Amino acid sequence: MPINYKDAGVDVANGQKEVELIKKLVEKTQSENVLSKLGGFSGLFSLENLNIKNPVLVSGTDGVGTKVILAQMMDKHDTIGIDCVAMCVNDILCQGAKPLFFLDYIACGKLVPEKMEKIVKGVADGCLQANSSLIGGETAEMPGLYKENDYDLAGFCVGILDKEKIITGEKIKKGDHIFGLKSSGIHSNGYSLVRKIVLEKEKLSLDEKIEELDTSLGEELLKPTKIYVKEILDLLEKIEINGLSHITGGGFYENIPRMIPDGLCAKIDVRNIPLPKIFSLLEKWGELDKKDMYETFNMGVGLVFAVDKKDIEKVKEIIDEDELLDLGEVIENDEKIDLKF
Repeated sequence: MPINYKDAGVDVANGQKEVELIKKLVEKTQSENVLSKLGGFSGLFSLENLNIKNPVLVSGTDGVGTKVILAQMMDKHDTIGIDCVAMCVNDILCQGAKPLFFLDYIACGKLVPEKMEKIVKGVADGCLQANSSLIGGETAEMPGLYKENDYDLAGFCVGILDKEKIITGEKIKKGDHIFGLKSSGIHSNGYSLVRKIVLEKEKLSLDEKIEELDTSLGEELLKPTKIYVKEILDLLEKIEINGLSHITGGGFYENIPRMIPDGLCAKIDVRNIPLPKIFSLLEKWGELDKKDMYETFNMGVGLVFAVDKKDIEKVKEIIDEDELLDLGEVIENDEKIDLKF
C-alpha cells in the first residue's frame, strides 16, 4: 500500500495554513528597508538610508531554553516569542548595535497552525518592541524527534552600528559608575533549576495562586523577558556607555566580568537591588545560598552598564527612575566582580 509524507507525520497543508495565519503579524513589523515578501527562500533587507558612516553588522542568536516546557504545560504560547527576540536583541545591544531584522526557527513534533500563530505573534510583538523587522523564519515539523505537543524556539538577529562606536568594555576604567536596568522577572535562564524546585521538590501546581506574587505561579514564571532597546539607544544618543552586560545564564558572576577589563573589578552592593518576590521564594523553596542565586538568576537586574562618573546625572535624567538601579562602581582588583550581600 503506498504511503505519503502526511502518513509519515508531516502535513504540508498545515505549513501553508500557518503562513496565511501569520502573514499580517509579520508584515506589521517590517520597515521600508525590507525588500522581500513572506514565503520566499530568503529575506532581503536594504542598508540604504541608515546614515552610518562606517557601518558594521552585528549578529546574535539564542533560544528560550526550557522555559518552553512551562509554556507547553500551561498551553500558553503567545509570549514565548517575546522571550526569543529579547534574548537575541539584548545581546547585540551589548556592543551598542541598533537591531535591524530578525528570523525565527520553530521545531515541533506536530505542526498545529493555530499554535504556531500564537508563537509567531509573540515573536512579532517582540520585534515591534525592538523596532526590528521580522523578515523570515522556519517551522520544521519533525515527528520522531519531538513528541507531538513539544516544540523548541530559537532566533537570529542582525543589528548595525558605526565602527567607531563599538562597545567592547575596553574603555571601562577605575571610578566608572555601574547602573542596572530592572528585569521583568526570571527572564529566560535558570528554568531547569526552577522546574526542579517548584515541580519536583515543592510539588506545586502552575495554576496555584501564590499569595506573595498576587498571581498564579505559572503566570509569574512565563512573564516575558524585558527588551532594553529603547532605553539603551536613548542613552547612546546622549552619552557614551563604556560597557554593557546582558544578565543571562550564569547570572552576575558569569556575565558582568565579560565587560570588565583585566585588573579591574565591578564592586556591586546587591543590597541596593529591590529583589522581586519570585527570587526570594525560589531561594527559600530550593534552600539555595546567595552565591548560587547570583550565579544562576538575574536577581532583578536584566542589563548592567558602566559609564563615566561625569554622566551619572545624565543617566538619571534619561532613564525612568522606576527602572534604573544604582549598583556600584569600578575599582582596581583582579577578581573582576565583588558582590556585597
